[in-house]
Amino acid sequence: MKKPPGEPRLAGPLLLALLLALAWPCRGQVAAPFRLEQPQQRRVRVPMQVQRNLPVVQVRLNGAGPYNFLLDTGVANSILTEPAVADSLHLRHGQDFFVVGAGGKRATLLAYQSPGVRVSLGRPGHGAVAEAMPLLVLAGDSLNLSGYVGMPIHGILGSELFRSLEVAFGGDGPATLVLTAPAAFRPPRGHRWAAVPLAIEGHKAYLVVAVRQGGDAAARPLKLVLDTGASHALSLETTSDPALRLPNPRLAADLGRGLGGTVRGALGRVAAVQLGRYRLPGVLTSFPDAADVHQRTDVPRNGNLGYDLLRRFRVIIDYPNQRLWLHPGPSFHEPFEHDMAGFELLASGPDLRRYQILSVTPGSPAAAAGMEAGEELLAVGLAPVAALSLTQLSRLLRSTDGLALYLVLRRPNGEVHAATLRLKRRI
Repeated sequence: MKKPPGEPRLAGPLLLALLLALAWPCRGQVAAPFRLEQPQQRRVRVPMQVQRNLPVVQVRLNGAGPYNFLLDTGVANSILTEPAVADSLHLRHGQDFFVVGAGGKRATLLAYQSPGVRVSLGRPGHGAVAEAMPLLVLAGDSLNLSGYVGMPIHGILGSELFRSLEVAFGGDGPATLVLTAPAAFRPPRGHRWAAVPLAIEGHKAYLVVAVRQGGDAAARPLKLVLDTGASHALSLETTSDPALRLPNPRLAADLGRGLGGTVRGALGRVAAVQLGRYRLPGVLTSFPDAADVHQRTDVPRNGNLGYDLLRRFRVIIDYPNQRLWLHPGPSFHEPFEHDMAGFELLASGPDLRRYQILSVTPGSPAAAAGMEAGEELLAVGLAPVAALSLTQLSRLLRSTDGLALYLVLRRPNGEVHAATLRLKRRI
């Protein structure tokens, strides 16, 4: 068994510290595996969903599917998280690996490389395709991304797509991913477009962002991973720079769950983030505990920039020319909000419309309402939760300071009870 260098990272609706940017030997793999299927095509449009602040696209594997994959610049190599899919497609079992997870305890998960998988997305025959791309296949579905995202998730599409094509998303209208052949790409025009330089290191994109922490502190340039697979706006690692400090006020928080357990840390705000010409004030920021992150980064960095910040722009991720292009979108002026309830839900059931309370934060509105871990949420007001997606519930729980919600819950012993939850902006 080979143990490659891994980089713990935070991803997912809970900032799931589950998936690592592995660097296995990619013998025979071309640098840019994806291409547009039709030679005359300049670009293709691919439907995209955003669930729990995470972009999701459908892909086909060896012509089968479609399967739902998170779109994640923070992962160097694409991952199939459900081994049952690999078994059903009879994917080849190549070299074995250990995946090292983040969390309170050191933990590993066995995985293997499956070489030569045909990966395609978009309209069959008129989309984008990688003819023979290796996938990392997890040997067990211990990540349960489907439960955290609230829809079936089969894998993660990583840097291979971004190394190959210009990738654009955001703006008005239905969520769409636009993939452009590098030879056909032209920089966007208009004075509101800003270009932010990217550095591509280890198949991942890094950018330098000016962050002002607060008070009279000057803005400090910080090197961040561009991470579309992280649902938060910003995450900073205080051990990476002696000038970085935990903010006041702040909330102690469970930031996510990893293979090794819960990733703990704090939630707070920085005064401002300067992204190109655009300044975003009061950005909600995660500060993971160094002991829980188990940093083994092969590229020094200060943290990562996630989807909750990127979604406020029309975005073009331009690896070939090492640029991030940004244009303010309809959500640019929305305030950065955190969960105002203080409990975390996990989706289950055949349609992922049963919601169990995983944890309740001490001192939170949920704790004051008498809610407990292990209970099942049955209704919000007059609406059964089966009528609501996990994304809709998450938006509701961070919507309005002071909003009172009438909840119906079922305890593990079967007893049904009601609780009144009043949302509170705590940071």
